[in-house]
Amino acid sequence: MKALATIIGIITPATAFAASAERTDNSGIFVWLFLGFCALIIVAQALPAILMLLGVTKGLRARTEARETVKS
Repeated sequence: MKALATIIGIITPATAFAASAERTDNSGIFVWLFLGFCALIIVAQALPAILMLLGVTKGLRARTEARETVKS
C-alpha cells in the first residue's frame, strides 16, 4: 500500500509540467521580412543553377543524337 501511495504521489504532479496548448509567437514584421529576404536570395541563386542544369542536359542530349546520326 505504501508503494502505491508513493507511485501516485510521483505521477500526479507530473501532469503539472505538461506543455500548454497555446503557442506564443513573438515574431514581428521584421523577422518575416528577413525570412522573406533570405528566401529571395535562395531563389535567386537556385534559378540560374536550374537553368544551367537544363542547358547541360539539352546539350548532352543533342550530342548523343549527333553521335547516333553519324553512326547510322
